[in-house]
Amino acid sequence: MQRYFVPEAQMDERSVTLEGDDARHAAAVMRAKPGDRFVACNGIGRDVVARIASVDKHKVQADIIEELAVSAEMSWKVDVAQSLPKGDKLETVIQKGTEAGAAAFLPFLSRRTVVQYDERKEAKRIDRWRKIAKEAAEQSHRSVVPRIEAVNSWKVLLQKFAEYDLVLLCYEEEGRSGIGLKDALTAFRREREPGNPASPSVLVVVGPEGGFAPEEAEAAIAAGARTIGLGRRILRTETAALYALACLAYESGELGGDNDA
Repeated sequence: MQRYFVPEAQMDERSVTLEGDDARHAAAVMRAKPGDRFVACNGIGRDVVARIASVDKHKVQADIIEELAVSAEMSWKVDVAQSLPKGDKLETVIQKGTEAGAAAFLPFLSRRTVVQYDERKEAKRIDRWRKIAKEAAEQSHRSVVPRIEAVNSWKVLLQKFAEYDLVLLCYEEEGRSGIGLKDALTAFRREREPGNPASPSVLVVVGPEGGFAPEEAEAAIAAGARTIGLGRRILRTETAALYALACLAYESGELGGDNDA
């Protein structure tokens, strides 16, 4: 069934209303008609099956006929902080990272960021990033649309580290020395309170095309991050976060086994 994310104001206990682009998509692209069904999600964990009562290109009215159990989210809450890369690479990170299960994206500026940041264009770009996240969440049958934050400074990002159980800074110097993601996760498991049933919150921090300056890595460690390598190869900035998300999905037990922290 087609999946739509619907603002809470358009979804109550008994009915769902599609408006705007979603209504046009249902009417013109899907050729929806009364009696057809779709899945509606409120973006924060409620999924329902709705049956269409009426259709036009501006509004689709539907009745809720079933509440669905939510099961498509990662057991760990993993956010991605990505230094602004060149071109449309951040769009790729958001699209593919949403499919891979990221809970939020925190774009930021660091010392070696080469893209020219224009604050006047920020709102328009964030709207586009949020649309990409919504569409990717629908395509991958997620129940939650990842949060997209405004662009942070490096200083502000460091202050956010305290909000997470684990912060992983992807740093190529650690890859050369053999200190990898697996080592950091092993240490993290060992240090966690035994029997702690809570799913950990994790922040993966990825630098720009030129990587992090040594001073930035030192500041991140001082703020509580663990610096890690992602294998023996140098990954592009738009690849690193996706690689880390896949590894964390495996480690969390999402791909089978009993790896839950």
